[in-house]
Amino acid sequence: MTAHSERAPEDRTAEITHAFGAVRDRLGAACTSAGRSESDVKLLPVTKFFPASDVAILYGLGCRDFGESREQEASAKVDELASSVEGATPQWHMIGHLQRNKAKSVARWASSIHSVDSIRLVDALQKAVTTAVDDGARTEPLDVLIQISIDGDVHRGGVERDDLAALADRVASSANLRLAGVMAVPPIDADPDEAFADLAQLHRGLVEQHPGATELSAGMTSDLEAAVRHGSTCVRVGTAILGSRPITSPVQTTDHISHN
Repeated sequence: MTAHSERAPEDRTAEITHAFGAVRDRLGAACTSAGRSESDVKLLPVTKFFPASDVAILYGLGCRDFGESREQEASAKVDELASSVEGATPQWHMIGHLQRNKAKSVARWASSIHSVDSIRLVDALQKAVTTAVDDGARTEPLDVLIQISIDGDVHRGGVERDDLAALADRVASSANLRLAGVMAVPPIDADPDEAFADLAQLHRGLVEQHPGATELSAGMTSDLEAAVRHGSTCVRVGTAILGSRPITSPVQTTDHISHN
């Protein structure tokens, strides 16, 4: 298959248009099967490793939300899209592991972050967002989703379930952060229905304490149907929309974790 960057623009547009439509149909069928409205579940294209030109194609198809997981790559892409698509108003979501020293940059462009898993990161984001607000770089609080480690392996990212309540309280008490909900990536060998049922129960417990934390970011290319069955409000889909990632990513960075 020809590398993404070598394809004619019209071919890439047709390819993405077809794939995006197929995923929309798939999501619609999943919502119908679960007795839910498709409008209740956001489709978040994961655009990491792909060029801003692909984001522009999706923007032209009506997408306004995009998921990125590598700060350096995302920051460059945000600026490139702004300069190439006049009047573009995308919502950028940071869905990958974030190092605290990258919080200042992410606070400039992210509408939400789906991967908060420590009090130290919460404090770094609060400081960064406050600075961005004071400098006029943003006008709204940063939506925060807490990443939960379903299997307790925090090396894969996520807070242990016993620490969820304390971390949620810390986010909720931060002036320029807004506790939006939770996110999780099921273990590779886990049964998706079991994993998402577990996550949904944890989410219900959080909402009892924080009624505004209604977002449930769960489900990717391989398991979005199971996630929708268990209440996901945001599915993060990369491969099914944009194809296999390039072997070599555009930017090398230590930020890493698979979320699509």
